[in-house]
Amino acid sequence: MTPPSDVTPRGVALFAGTPEGVVAATAHLAEELGYSSFWLNHPGRTDGIAGLAAAAAATEAIDLGVGVVPLHLRSAAAAVDGVREAALPVERLLLGIGTSGPGAFRLARDGVAEIRRGLHCRVAMGALSEGACRLAGKIADGVLLNWLTPAHAARSAGWIEQGSASAGRPRPRIYAYVRVALGAGARDRVETEGARYAGGSYRSHFEEMGVAPLETAIAATEPAQVAAGLNAWDGVVDEIVLRFLPASDQAESHLELVRAGAP
Repeated sequence: MTPPSDVTPRGVALFAGTPEGVVAATAHLAEELGYSSFWLNHPGRTDGIAGLAAAAAATEAIDLGVGVVPLHLRSAAAAVDGVREAALPVERLLLGIGTSGPGAFRLARDGVAEIRRGLHCRVAMGALSEGACRLAGKIADGVLLNWLTPAHAARSAGWIEQGSASAGRPRPRIYAYVRVALGAGARDRVETEGARYAGGSYRSHFEEMGVAPLETAIAATEPAQVAAGLNAWDGVVDEIVLRFLPASDQAESHLELVRAGAP
């Protein structure tokens, strides 16, 4: 199914620890319903690269993303080795990277270059701050935004555009993770996830925006509310990536969300 031309392309993102069979079933249905990409996160030591193998085997054309490998915890060389070990199709791969701490921007520059040399795949960079957005505009093939309102995503897109223009290159494709929960307990799931981020490195991010994590997400009691919430994102970024917060690890909890957010 091809999404209507006036709807911003959509992707699906899951927790990297999701059972392999659920990853495969979710990726397969996402491709069938017209989503453009399928992502797994890479939270610390939980390996989103290896987990993508199940999605790759269950699909034919959908882009496969990792959002994102923390290069201060796992080196670019190790990420390249992981992609090879998982035999991921590099022509479909969007290998996301993130950095933190002293020397983060140099680590990002070096990591992007090393991944391109090793895999010849597209590299996406997670970016929060103005400086990170500008750098991503200069060096990355894609930029992954996270925990933002549409208004703040538009501001970030402007920084990315300025970064790419200063480097004399086309603007990278901009993706935005949007947390989506559905059904009983949806609000609680979003707030629990948001509190975990706000209690760590994202604290200043939320303070700067002046919003609570819940205000960046969609907590729906029924499927129609998912579609309504996503309308606010149309035209803001190049692709909206629905980061699912399902009610359970079971396949149906994930597939219900795929159907609710389908383009």
